[in-house]
Amino acid sequence: MSDTSDKTTHFGFETVPEHEKAGRVRGVFGSVASKYDVMNDVMSMGIHRVWKDAMMDWLAPRPGQRLLDVAGGTGDISFRFLKRAGHGQATVLDLTEPMLVEGRKRAEAERMADSLDWVVGDAMALPFEDNTFDVYTISFGIRNVTRPQEALNEAYRVLRPGGRLMVLEFSQLPNDGLQKLYDLYSFNVIPRMGQLIANDRDSYQYLVESIRKFPDQETFLGMVKAAGFGNAKYSNLSMGIAALHSGWKI
Repeated sequence: MSDTSDKTTHFGFETVPEHEKAGRVRGVFGSVASKYDVMNDVMSMGIHRVWKDAMMDWLAPRPGQRLLDVAGGTGDISFRFLKRAGHGQATVLDLTEPMLVEGRKRAEAERMADSLDWVVGDAMALPFEDNTFDVYTISFGIRNVTRPQEALNEAYRVLRPGGRLMVLEFSQLPNDGLQKLYDLYSFNVIPRMGQLIANDRDSYQYLVESIRKFPDQETFLGMVKAAGFGNAKYSNLSMGIAALHSGWKI
C-alpha cells in the first residue's frame, strides 16, 4: 500500500496535507454555523434561494422518494425537496455537527421531523449501504471535500439504479472581464462582510478562495461522467456564477 501521508491538497489558496483538510473545513463551518444562512444571503445577494429553487425545478421531486443531501448543513435543500415531493424521506448529512444543530432549530425541521434524519458523516465514506437512495444532492459543499472525485464515486454507490445526482456549486464565468469584476467583489467585499456579520474574516476568505480553486463546468462534468453517471449535463445559473450538474445512475 502506498504511503499517502505526504499527499497535499488546497485549502483555499494554501497548500495543506490531505489529512488536515477535513479538520480545517470543520473549523470553518463550526465557526460560521450560527450565521451561515445570513451569510449565504450576503455572499450571493439573496440569489442562492433562486438557484436552489432552480435546482428543485430540474430535479422535480416525486412523492415517496428518498433523498440524501450531503453537506446538507442547515437543511435548506431537504426542506425544499420534501415540500415539493409532498411526502418522502430526507437524510441530511454533514461533516460539521454545529451545522446540523442549527438546521434542527429551524421551524421546518420541527414540522417535518418524521421525514428527516440528521447524520454526521464524510462525503468520501458515506455510512450507507449500496443502492439506498433515489436522489443525491450536494449544494455548495463539494468544493470543500478533500477529494471530490471520491465523493462522486460514493454518490454513485449509494444511489439506486435509476437514481439522480444533482450538484449545485459556485463555478466560473465564461467571460474574462465579468470574471475579473466578480473576483473584485468576492475578494474585497465578502471577507469584510464575514468580519461584520460573523466576526470571522478568515473563514470567508477561505470560502472565496475555494470557489476559485474549484474545477470549471466542463472539467467537473468530466468528473461526474468518470464516476459512472449517464446522461450527465450542466446548466449555468446567473451566467456561470453557479452551475447545476446532473447525472443518472443508469
